[in-house]
Amino acid sequence: MSKNHRGSGIRSLAAHGRGTCAICGKTNIKVLWEKEVNGQNVNICKFCNAALKNKAKVEARKAKPAETEEASPEAPAAE
Repeated sequence: MSKNHRGSGIRSLAAHGRGTCAICGKTNIKVLWEKEVNGQNVNICKFCNAALKNKAKVEARKAKPAETEEASPEAPAAE
């Protein structure tokens, strides 16, 4: 099968979606993901996008056990 339409979605973008990543500073890299960083919407590369997602996932895992400890009251002592 041919792959004639691969990348057709970014052909209409300026420089075919390439630019400088706002987080890592790499140049001439595809910056197709728009994220809010420090209160500003910036375009970032897929590597920084994945790093932000993984960081959020780790923080959510750390917060979840703390929430369950606070939410669950201690069982009354059996007499």
